[in-house]
Amino acid sequence: MKDLKIMAVCGFGVGSSMLLKMKIDEVLKANGMKAEVFTADVATAASTECDLIFTSKEMHEQLEGEVSVPVIQIDNFMNKKEIEEKGLNIIQQLLG
Repeated sequence: MKDLKIMAVCGFGVGSSMLLKMKIDEVLKANGMKAEVFTADVATAASTECDLIFTSKEMHEQLEGEVSVPVIQIDNFMNKKEIEEKGLNIIQQLLG
């Protein structure tokens, strides 16, 4: 099984993306999945190698046409249920 790389993106790659990263990690653990989850700012996200991106509505619009991986828009970074609903199927497909 390949190592999945998931990027959490916000404007500066620190505050809200770190929060999102922690929630993605919690969702993965709760579902018995493993992946490398890391943060990035929107300026470097398009040139950073990964398999999947989670981000906000604003960053989603900026990134969607710039990257070749799925970009998942999360409206509430604290909502694990939203992360599961929008991302779990895609993560499972990528893990194969």
